[in-house]
Amino acid sequence: MTTANTTRPAAAEHWVRIPNGTRVRHRSESYEGIIDGLTEIVSGSERNPDGKTQYRVKVEDGTRLLVSEQHLNILLDTNQLVLVGRESELYRRSLTDRLRAVLPEDRFVTATDKTPASRSKSR
Repeated sequence: MTTANTTRPAAAEHWVRIPNGTRVRHRSESYEGIIDGLTEIVSGSERNPDGKTQYRVKVEDGTRLLVSEQHLNILLDTNQLVLVGRESELYRRSLTDRLRAVLPEDRFVTATDKTPASRSKSR
């Protein structure tokens, strides 16, 4: 007897959604944008750890692109806090702590750092 639940990713239990308004940069293509919600994906392979969605990322010209979490870096300000709209420092500090608890350190880059994906030079 087989069950359909065996195909669900285990990471979904610990998944922390990146909130709307968070500034992000694509890890390989280096475009920047703002998280603008989630879209449930009916078919395709690259999805968020919840196994069913991708983020909508609003880029410069108002275009929205669908991107899975694995392809996104989180942008930080000079105080190493997540950049999120006009939110308070207290909220951004809390969000930074939550995201750092589940994402690897190389997923966080300063907004001024334009090198794609890696910060290994700045140990």
